[in-house]
Order: sequence, then C-alpha cells, then structure tokens
Amino acid sequence: MESNLNIPKPKDLRVADPAAHAGIVIKGVSRNFGSKMVLDQCDLLVNKGETLVIIGRSGEGKSVLLKSIVRLLEVDEGQIWIEGTEINGLQKGPLMQLRKKFGFLFQGAALFDSMTICKNIGLMLEEHSGWSQERIRERACECLAMVGLHEIEDKLPSALSGGMKKRAGLARAIVMQPEYILYDEPTTGLDPITGDAINDLIIKGKRELGVTSVVVTHDMPSAFKIADRIAMLNGGKIVFTGTVDEVRSTDHPMVRQFIEGISQGPLETF
Repeated sequence: MESNLNIPKPKDLRVADPAAHAGIVIKGVSRNFGSKMVLDQCDLLVNKGETLVIIGRSGEGKSVLLKSIVRLLEVDEGQIWIEGTEINGLQKGPLMQLRKKFGFLFQGAALFDSMTICKNIGLMLEEHSGWSQERIRERACECLAMVGLHEIEDKLPSALSGGMKKRAGLARAIVMQPEYILYDEPTTGLDPITGDAINDLIIKGKRELGVTSVVVTHDMPSAFKIADRIAMLNGGKIVFTGTVDEVRSTDHPMVRQFIEGISQGPLETF
C-alpha cells in the first residue's frame, strides 16, 4: 500500500483469541430469518493475504455470511474473530475502528444516487480523515484511476453503466486503504468482458495493495481465475474447501454438480 497518504488507521484492539495469526476465523455461526435457518453452525478460516471465494446456490446464505464478518448483520450464535479479536459483543467505538480495516463492494455497488461519484467515494474520508475537500477529491480521483475510470468524478451514478458502477464501488472500497476487501457478487449482471475486467481488478488489488479478499460468487470462471482457495456453502454449512486445482479435480458430489452446472444431483433444483 501507499505509505504517504496518512489515512487514520484502526487503533489497536484487545486480542480475545489466540488465533491472531489468522485473518478471519468463523466458528459455529448460525443465523435465522424467522423460521428459516440460513447459516447453521458454519465454520470458515480466511488466511491473511489470500483470496478466498465462497460459492454456492442463490439463497444459501453467502451474502449473509459476508455481511456477518463486519457485523452488518448480527449472528444468532457462534463467534467471528478478526486477527484474534472477537467481534460479537464489541461496543460501537471498537467495532467502528475494526471496520476501518475493511472495504466492501456490495452486489449493486450501493452508490448514493443523489451524490456525485466523487462524493460517494470520499464519504468515509470526510467522516474519518480530517482532510480538506481538495485532498479528498484528489484521493477519490486516484482511486478511480486505479480502477480505470477517468473524468467521471462529477457524474451521478445514474450516468454510469453497470460495469462503471461496479468499478466506482470498488474505488470506494479501497479509498481508506483497507487490509481486507469483501466482494458480494462482483461480476453479477455484467457482460463477460466487463466481468473479466472486474476479475483483473480483484487480482490487481491483491498484487499491488496486498489485501486479503473474500469474494462471494456463483460465477465459476471468475472463481477459478481469482481464487487461492474456494469454499462451498450449502445448507448453512461450509461443505468443502480447497484450492482451485482441488476443486477442479474433486469427486465431492455437491461441488461437481455445482461447477458443472447440471440439474441432477444432491443439490435440490426446486
């Protein structure tokens, strides 16, 4: 990461678990929505510096798991550690400090319609950096350039294509120089060429910014291109984890059915 930006970093947080060497540890996490159990005693490990891709059918709880990592959604039971700090039960102040470690690319980019792209990207800096408006604008333009967008900072989101909105959302995700980026369906709704450009940006983020990434997707070409490891979520649990080569060669029936995209198999179709 660049070292001359002087963006305020999260303060040291009390380490509550010896697994501080790991990036993210999810243990026994469950979440219900009414009578529907979405996550059921889910376990997952994300190592520092890796890109972990979570695959699975729509409605299996991938996005719920992703949002639970930074407590955008609360879990009903279980524990989540970020570098050894258990986040459930953290008070607002320490939680907000921890969240500064993260950037989040939402599925629909989640840009504020009434704000210019520059204002969207610079919002976190306005709240946390103490920078001048001129410096915030400069940083926003730097991040837009990093994702291949130029001279769009004064446009509203409605003037951008779907792929441009995704890239603008990614620019916002990296503006605070995060150590982690969470991606929710980064290529959904995009044509194959634009989707592959997003994949390249995810790879670039790891290579040039050194971030740890967790990517939720059902796009297998994307998963195979960007992943260090792939985890499959089904029935509220992680049923398989492995490298790209291990996923390609596995005889696990659920994984095989999913990556081959066939209706016959243990995964219910209706």
